[in-house]
Amino acid sequence: MKNNRQGILLVNLGTPEAPTASAVKRFLSEFLHDHRVVDLNRWVWCPVLHGIILPRRSPKVAKLYQSIWMEGGSPLMVFSRSQTEKLQKRAGVPVALGMTYGSPSVQDGVNSLISQGVTEITVLPLYPQYSGTTTASVFDRVSQAMRSLEVTPGLHFISHYFDSSAYIHALASKVRESWQRHGKGDYLLCSYHGIPQRYADNGDIYPQHCESTTRLLAEALDLNEQQIGMSYQSRFGKEEWLQPYTDKTLEQLPGKGIRNIDIIAPAFSVDCLETLEEISVECRQIFEEAGGKTFTYIPCLNDDDQHIEMMCQVSGITGSGEN
Repeated sequence: MKNNRQGILLVNLGTPEAPTASAVKRFLSEFLHDHRVVDLNRWVWCPVLHGIILPRRSPKVAKLYQSIWMEGGSPLMVFSRSQTEKLQKRAGVPVALGMTYGSPSVQDGVNSLISQGVTEITVLPLYPQYSGTTTASVFDRVSQAMRSLEVTPGLHFISHYFDSSAYIHALASKVRESWQRHGKGDYLLCSYHGIPQRYADNGDIYPQHCESTTRLLAEALDLNEQQIGMSYQSRFGKEEWLQPYTDKTLEQLPGKGIRNIDIIAPAFSVDCLETLEEISVECRQIFEEAGGKTFTYIPCLNDDDQHIEMMCQVSGITGSGEN
């Protein structure tokens, strides 16, 4: 056992390689073909996906990506690379990045760790709240990557950290930092990525995890039910998704006397299209048009030092110093 070498595989959803319609189409095609994400019959779903959704959505989504694109790539990729570098320095073990969809793949990440002599891999999907649509897809990809190896490494899979004290502390610190810079709003809205209600009805525990995170964050910030709430964003298609919906909630809050709002996205470990464009731009407009006055988006944990420290604690690897 003394010859075992630990390593960490960070996994996130992924991102198009460029803010172009063709790159977005490739990414969305891989993403929306995953049975974990869309469980519809393939004979029904694939013609709709390739005949209607991808041709229509790809150019529109590409334009949205162009509005947030950074010099080093998409925000999700830029922050994910920074997280990887910082975590390796902090943990003192090899750390690799893999994406469920797109590049670098989970296979790429596993191969990188194996090439560095790692024999024990801790897989950390950067989804605090478990969902079959996200965390389970990571497990599928990791399992698939193992099939190509003659000698499989030991695996430690982190399925969630929604109630980790380090995670809640990092979120609370991010909120307090925003309050110090911009002032405290009348209400803190926690906006989580949604999933179809049908998935939850079939046993997905995601909404319970989101509710627990919101409750623990409220306790950490000493906020009552009139000062904090939660909602779900990014719904797609016509079927019912988890409620309340973020956009509908923002339409209603000014009518309830809440005109100064802070909003945070606890389910996202890095800022991305859903936070920088959907929340910070689209949701801001919705709130202001409904009579809202002040809208403060609180950034994700990204590559903050407290986030990196949390990753060490959640991974169970608390070494110090560069590998």
